[in-house]
Formats: sequence, structure tokens, C-alpha cells
Amino acid sequence: MARSAKTDEGFWTECRRAKLEHPSSVAFGDTSSHKGEGKTGRRRLEKVEGQQMLDMAPSKQAATWLSSLARALEAGDAEAATNLFVEDCYWRDLLTFTWNIKTMEGRAAIRDMLDATLATIKPARWQLSGEASSDEGIVEAWFTFESSSAWGQGIMRLQDGRCRTLFTAMTDLKGFEERKGPARPLGVRHKADPDRETWSEARARETRDLGSGQQPYCLVIGGGQGGIMLGARLRQLGVPAIIIEKNAQAGDSWRNRYRSLVLHDPVWYDHLPYIPFPENWPVFTPKDKMGDWLEMYTRVMELNYWTSTRCVSASYDEAEKIWTVEVERAGERITLKPKHIVFATGAYGPPRRIDLPGADVFQGEILHSSQYSSGEKFRGRRVAVIGAASSGHDVSVDLWESGAEVTMIQRSPTTVVKSDTLMEVGFEIFSEDALARGITTEKADMIVASTPFALLPQSQRALYDIIKARDAAFYDRLRGAGFAIDFGDDETGLLMKAYRTGSGYYIDVGASDLIINGEIGVRSGVGIKSLTPTGILFDDGTELAADAIISCTGYQSMNETVAAIVSREVADKVGPCWGIGSGVKGDPGPWQGELRNMWKPTAQEALWFHGGNLALSRFYSKFVALQIKARMEGVATPVYGAPGVKL
Repeated sequence: MARSAKTDEGFWTECRRAKLEHPSSVAFGDTSSHKGEGKTGRRRLEKVEGQQMLDMAPSKQAATWLSSLARALEAGDAEAATNLFVEDCYWRDLLTFTWNIKTMEGRAAIRDMLDATLATIKPARWQLSGEASSDEGIVEAWFTFESSSAWGQGIMRLQDGRCRTLFTAMTDLKGFEERKGPARPLGVRHKADPDRETWSEARARETRDLGSGQQPYCLVIGGGQGGIMLGARLRQLGVPAIIIEKNAQAGDSWRNRYRSLVLHDPVWYDHLPYIPFPENWPVFTPKDKMGDWLEMYTRVMELNYWTSTRCVSASYDEAEKIWTVEVERAGERITLKPKHIVFATGAYGPPRRIDLPGADVFQGEILHSSQYSSGEKFRGRRVAVIGAASSGHDVSVDLWESGAEVTMIQRSPTTVVKSDTLMEVGFEIFSEDALARGITTEKADMIVASTPFALLPQSQRALYDIIKARDAAFYDRLRGAGFAIDFGDDETGLLMKAYRTGSGYYIDVGASDLIINGEIGVRSGVGIKSLTPTGILFDDGTELAADAIISCTGYQSMNETVAAIVSREVADKVGPCWGIGSGVKGDPGPWQGELRNMWKPTAQEALWFHGGNLALSRFYSKFVALQIKARMEGVATPVYGAPGVKL
């Protein structure tokens, strides 16, 4: 789900309410000129200058601060630059300084990063973009800049004249910008030529040769939404790439799911890059409609997309810096030699199947949700659904609509949020109203990305305090039906569960009313002891009769897919994907500050992971593609905070 502008506002409001103490001063330019005055004199000067800055209009404050940062960075003075930040500060960088996706937390971390990167990055030409805004003392401004090899943009938030959060993101590689807008290709040579090659002939040649006469520079394993969006980004950057998909058609990863599936997120949040959904597109997209859109997209974006193709094995030659990948395409074994491989097999990896004692004696059918497509064959039958998160709810509804007698087995509490509530308070910057205010999808993506993960819990806790009060009667009825509700270990709700474990939540689009009304049964707070020939025996001695069991128990980490295709050794070297090291169950520490292994260099050279929901795939596909393009063109990409290095 998305985080709204309201949640940002909630965070800063909570900061103000708590009257957090931060140095109300800012150093202008190089502070080394004041060293002789001692700490007391310097602090006095900073206090005066800070007060002068606070008296300025927001845009003037932002411009003054940015100018001070630019001078410090140009001089290579990491200490002076660091003094422009409050003590409790954050700098989130997407490639521009670190060639990584990394958040520096605190002044010391920022100083260490600048000491390591300034000499090669050479940032310059910092300029504000538009007018700054101010809300109760928090000044927010957008800006652009450039480095030795790239163009960038970012967002600053100033508190008492100093920077609280800084966000920097790469937009283009110098000399390798996307050919779009005014730089779009002409598409034709206005000249008679007997040797002319038409567009269709050129596409046929490319399709024929790539993977045989010409090797792809990048192989994308997985042709669902993530692989398709990354393929489009790579295509626009001129990176020869092949996307392989096990299904028979693009979009089948959506079409093959249960018949009633509809996206829970709204259309404004789910656009694909380059081609947004048309204005008459429904707010919530049905699965088959999404499948058709993805199939259309692969054609229009001219992707080299191999269907009915399975990746058998992959190995990396450390000396030659090349992968050898065996794929099976429509029964034919083909060897590919890409420089990079990207696993885009979903947000997670293989299905997680739980051990059910007595499964060998159970007389009914046992399926994982990944195998479930329709409840039609379960009409009139008793079905137990193990799991009470999104898939568990959706499968239960589909079974109920098909005429099955459904009981949901809830093994742990679930965070439930009503869809209409979330639309009103959680998706404010992804909406028709936001567009009317000039907040495009691209701008909203940047706003979301600009808040460090460490600051999300406080803002989300405030948001869910509002949601819990607003829908208190709904939650009382749900609890009254025997359904266990929580809002996470620290009351931070759905978004933090999504980032930490990717499980344990449901956006209510109808299942909760069926539970409240008793149409879908619930067994909660009691463990499964074993299966019997005719059902499930619980720890309390009770038994549930069942003709079939659907396990909606989630998926393993994507590195388990690597174990099956590359090796166990490489999978373990890379480590698990997803989670931020929060320390809650399923997301062990230490603190990462970013999602593990996602969209950035991993411990295995030339191996990448890409995935997430439609919004995350849309936004981060750009940064995966930029990293691969830079390596293809020989651009220096010194990674700060490389995997395995504690920084």
C-alpha cells in the first residue's frame, strides 16, 4: 500500500507536539573559518545566523541552505556539510552518491559517506525546483543537481534552519539519457533507400537474433509485473535484455489466479512506467484486465519476451564476468550468456508449505494458494482455509461465492483496514484530487521514497490511531465474530508489516462482512494438532470436518529461488530478501535501514533482485536499470556500503 502525504504531516506534527530538541542553528559555508573562536564562539555565531535564516521566507531559507551545502561539497569539506544537518538526521540516497540504495542515519554516517565519495562523485549545480513550502516550521523544497556521471533530483526538509531529512535520487546517466520527450527517436529516414529496413523487419531481426547470434546483456528471470516493468526500463536505456516467463502468455501470472481477484490498491497507485492506465480505467483493476494490460504492454514497449520458458540453471564465471544460463523454451534447451541476471520472480520466492501432521491420512485435497484458481469444484463442500492474511481472505470469499462451506483458520492476529478508509486517509497523494493539485504519479513516488524507513513507524502509528478510532465499531464486530485483530508489535499497522515481513494484513474488500455475519467461519487462537481422515484436530481437542484444505501460508524469500537455480552456496552468500531488520518476528535484526537485497548490488556480483507491488516495481525498476546500464557503458560505479561491509 502507499503512504500518504498525511502520514508525513502526522510525523512532523508528532515531532512538534513532542517538542523535540534540535540545534536551532546552521553553519553557512565552510565552518573552518570560525575554528579560532572555539566552541562557544562558534555556537554563538551559528545561533545568530540560524535565527537570521528562520526569519527568511521558505524559498529563501531553502536556497540559502542549499547554497551552503553546495559550497561545502564543492570544497570537499564533509565536516562543514555535516554541520548543516540536525543531530538526528537522515540522508537517503538512490545511486547519486553511493551507487547503492542506502540511508545514512546521523551526522557521523553522513560524514563517513561524504569522506568516501566526494572525490569521485563531484556533485555540482544545486538548484531549487519551484517554490519551497512551510508547515509549522518545517520547510520542504525540491531541488536538482548533477554529479560527475549523472543527473539527480531530491527533496530536503529543514527544521530550525538545519536539515532533518535529505533525499537524493538519480534521474539519468550523462550521455546515456532516455530518448523520450524532445529527444524521442524520429522513427523513419526521410530518404528513398532500396535497402530500407522497416520497423517490423527490424523487430523480426532482433527477435530472431537476440539469444542466438547476439547475447543479451541482461537476463530477467520472471515475466510478471516486475520483470515487464524492468524490461521496459532497460529497453528505453538501450540495454539488450531478454525476459523469460514460464507461463504461455504475458499476463498469465494474473489470469491464472482465482477468478474473483481484484487489485486492492487504486489505479493511481498502480500505473506502469511510460504508459499510464487510461482515464476510464476502473479504480480497482480485475485480474484478467490486468493480465491483458501486461500483455499489451510487452508488445507496445517492444520487449524481448520469451513465454513458455523455464530457467533450469545458472552459474557465474568470476574471471570472465559472465553468466552461463540454461533455459528450456517450449521444449528446446538453450544456453544464454548474459553479463547480469535479475531475479524478478515476485516480491517473494517459492511457496511456503507448512508441515501438517497426519496429511498422509487426510482423505481430502490439500492445496497451497499458489495452486488455487477457482472455487467451482468445491461447490457444496466443506473447505478449511489456513491463513488469515490477504490470500486467505480472498480465497475464502471466492470459495463462498462458489457455494462452498468455508472456515478460516487464523494462526495469528491480522491487521485489517477497510478499503474505503484507506482510500480516504492512506492514498491521498495517489488520487484524482492529488492530480488536480499537480501531484503526478512520478511526484508522489518521490514523496514516498523521500521518507527514511526509520521515520515511518512514528507516522504510521499516528495514522492507525486515526483509523482505529474511525472504524472502532467495525473492529468490535469483527472481534465479536471471533477474529483476532492486531496492528503490529508496535501498533504501526499495515505498511510496516508489508515492509517488515510482507504478511499478516488484509485490506477489506468484502470478506470481513462475511466473517461478521457468520457466512465465513473462523477458528482462532487454537493450534492445529494434526489432520484426521475427515478433517482437522485442534490442540483443544475439537475437530473441524473438512473435505479440502487450502494453505494460504505465504512464500519464502526470493533467495530460495536462487538456491534452486544457481546454488545453495550463492543463495546463502546473498542472504534473504525483504525486511528492514526491525527485530520483530519474521524480520530479525540487525537494523538495515533499507529493504534487504532489493534493487541494489548484492553479495553476488552481477546478480540482482527486483520485485514488490506495482508501485514499488514501477519506481525501483528505474534504479535497477540505471545500475545495469552504467555497468554496460563502463561508467565507474564505486558502491558505498557494499554488501558484507558494515557502514
